[in-house]
Amino acid sequence: MKLRWGGVGLVLLGIVAVGGVLLAATPTGRYLVRAAWEEGKILRGRRSIEGIVRQARADSAASTAPQTASSAPALDAVTVGKLELVLQARDFARDSLGFPVKETFTQFTQLERDTLVLVLSGARQDALVAKTWWFPVVGRVPYKGFFDFDAARKAERAVQREGYDTYLRPASAFSTLGWFNDPLLSSTLRADSVDLVNTVIHELTHNHYFAKNEVVFNESFANFVGARGAERFFLARADSFSARQSVARWADDRVLAAYWAVLYRSVDSAFKAHEGDSLRSQRITLRDSIYSAARRTLVDSIAPLLRTLPPAYAERVKLDNAALMGRRIYLTDLEAFEREYEESGGDLLRAVSSIVGKHRRGAWGVAVPE
Repeated sequence: MKLRWGGVGLVLLGIVAVGGVLLAATPTGRYLVRAAWEEGKILRGRRSIEGIVRQARADSAASTAPQTASSAPALDAVTVGKLELVLQARDFARDSLGFPVKETFTQFTQLERDTLVLVLSGARQDALVAKTWWFPVVGRVPYKGFFDFDAARKAERAVQREGYDTYLRPASAFSTLGWFNDPLLSSTLRADSVDLVNTVIHELTHNHYFAKNEVVFNESFANFVGARGAERFFLARADSFSARQSVARWADDRVLAAYWAVLYRSVDSAFKAHEGDSLRSQRITLRDSIYSAARRTLVDSIAPLLRTLPPAYAERVKLDNAALMGRRIYLTDLEAFEREYEESGGDLLRAVSSIVGKHRRGAWGVAVPE
């Protein structure tokens, strides 16, 4: 599954733009100022996607691509084709799903490196309790993104010293929930067409609906909309192969979501059956035994069910409390979203409206890990 830093990190920059200097003396303030600096670099490097595509078409028609000293570097045909796909996916999210796309993904920024951010999450070694960080606007969240990779690794070591498992992984995309004109990033364009369309629709879902302090719902919901949205997008283009690929990847997400849910309950039950400070070492021994058995199940029983992931995935995927809870952010109760989709007759717009309406009324029953 493609990891995205959806909705959290850079929404904070609106606050930084107003009061970051006042916060700079605190660790959170310094973090925000660094995020603002990096966002500024991204914004300064923006180029209009329509302009890039238009120029590429003109150059192709003229069978030449003249460059001047001030010209931005030309992009290859594959990249230009992906940029066109982004604009089309953006139009789909606006016209077919009614999402407020604003100016999101109308511009493109070429990054200086392949990885956008490293995202850190943590969980206690002897309990399924996530490490959380508080930020203005979005509230308390179970992960933190770092543009400074050395700072990310330093933060990971600090969290480990606090007695947490840690999960540090790269992310290729983010959303500021429409606060800024989010450009498409070159790190996102590294994905294939199916993942690219999924990512665009996923991030635009955050523009449409984002519940404060409910990261698990937000990301799992956007995961559902991105997958089913990509399927509908490709079907509308008569691209049945890509539509089937989107369905297959979504099916794999659902298989893994169900398995992580079972594993979560197994680990949680073992912890709760051995509560108390004196039993901490027993809890850790038990969880290590559970994860060892889980690896065998992944390799022997789950991997054969996966259609788009290689068998090596089951052998190398990280298994500890932080990794489990990190995956559950994006893969919690996917069957509930799928049931809503089926009950809506495969009408994604209707399903999205129903889910959002139920969630706003407090009637959506997604089980959120503590």
